[in-house]
Amino acid sequence: MARISGVVIPDNKQVQISLTYVHGIGRAYSAQILEKTKIDPIVRVKDLTDAELSKIQECINEDYTVEGELQRSVSTNIKRLKDINAYRGTRHKSNLPSRGQRTKTNARTRRGKRVAVGGTQKKAATKT
Repeated sequence: MARISGVVIPDNKQVQISLTYVHGIGRAYSAQILEKTKIDPIVRVKDLTDAELSKIQECINEDYTVEGELQRSVSTNIKRLKDINAYRGTRHKSNLPSRGQRTKTNARTRRGKRVAVGGTQKKAATKT
């Protein structure tokens, strides 16, 4: 079990894929890290030595913002937008898409489950 930046990465996967389990590292950053540390990307994590793992950890610590620090900076940026009442901040406040998507249709993920407006649905026939 290898730990990088406080995240347990899978042992049976290739290093280039396993590094993407760390929040803030995708495929491109993973490739850059392995190129800097001169580690073969298709080697399995279980086959890495402790020295190679520490090289990867050092490279991530000095060059990249990951995990809690990244999440903190993103939430700080969103809070700043809300505080200055920027348009994007008001979209965040009201749980609407902030990057220009349409909301007349779609946007269900951001807006939540559809709510039926009272009186618009047909009433069921009653037995009399």
